[in-house]
Amino acid sequence: MTQLTADIRVDNPYSAGLLAKRTPWVILAGSVLVALVAFWLLSNAEGGGFNIVGALLVGALLYTVVIYVVSYLIEGSRKATDRLVTALVGGAFLLALLPLVSLVFTVVTNGSNRFDIEFFTHSMRNVVGAGGGAVHAIVGTVLMTLTAAVISVPIGLMTSIYLVEYGRGPLARAITFFVDVMTGIPSIVAGLFAYSVFAIFFGPGIKLGIAGAIALSVLMIPVVVRSSEDMLKLVPNELREAAYALGVPKWLTVVKVVLPTSIAGIMTGVMLAIARVIGETAPLLIAAGFTNNLNYNMVEGRMQSLPVMVYNQYVSQGTDPQAYLDRAWAGALTLILIVMVLNLAARIIAKVFAPKTGR
Repeated sequence: MTQLTADIRVDNPYSAGLLAKRTPWVILAGSVLVALVAFWLLSNAEGGGFNIVGALLVGALLYTVVIYVVSYLIEGSRKATDRLVTALVGGAFLLALLPLVSLVFTVVTNGSNRFDIEFFTHSMRNVVGAGGGAVHAIVGTVLMTLTAAVISVPIGLMTSIYLVEYGRGPLARAITFFVDVMTGIPSIVAGLFAYSVFAIFFGPGIKLGIAGAIALSVLMIPVVVRSSEDMLKLVPNELREAAYALGVPKWLTVVKVVLPTSIAGIMTGVMLAIARVIGETAPLLIAAGFTNNLNYNMVEGRMQSLPVMVYNQYVSQGTDPQAYLDRAWAGALTLILIVMVLNLAARIIAKVFAPKTGR
């Protein structure tokens, strides 16, 4: 009987003054569930929308209180204080994450109303009120962003290679200074620059897709330069010295050693640059203009983009405002999905081209 009692005490963590490993997770799930149910009942009673941010915040606060009390009663004040600090750190992380959760939840909820086949197969040509789609804006966004990337990535990458591997003296310092200045320029200035360049050759009022791409490239180049430069600096000098010791020329060392070693970070920087410009509205509104027609030609006619379409649908609501708002939310959701797909593609590319460390 004594041996059985001892075995029970050993198998039961609470008898030893410790919480089971799953207990904090059970308390967390219960706290969040209670908060979700309470906010759901409150939203139904008041007839308003469901506030997921408030529910998660209240659930986190409830978990902090409950885990401290339970731990204090079972484990003592020292362990309870440790769990309280851990809960506060996790709560700080959740607080930083709440805006993203709220954004995604709101966009998915409102954008799903028009997330249908018609939205991706029709343009807004001759559409007044409900109906229509955003295929013209999706095509314009993809074409202008990819063109901007084709322009910006080689220029930015070669600039960063020069600064890290070759650049010394006043020229390198001047390039670094101007890159820092370009990083902080307002986006509308890039649009005015692209518009003015094309207006010099084609006359005032010219709006082209290629002008929008150049405006985006002005914003992308400094981001690519800075991110690529930081990644290239992380490559250990021992790798370069080993290549030089084998008689490999400097340019080949950069191509075969430095770039493959830092390709993952470089791709991440490129995707950050694309995410930086893909949602720009002001430069594209000035340089590429606005149109309801589908246009595949970058050098002829105006070209629509998703950010400009979302802006126009929101500010120019017609006789059926809800139809315009639904298209705006669906366009915002499509833009988020495009960025997500590009990030997944960048991770796959980085994984394929990253140096193999196994034997």
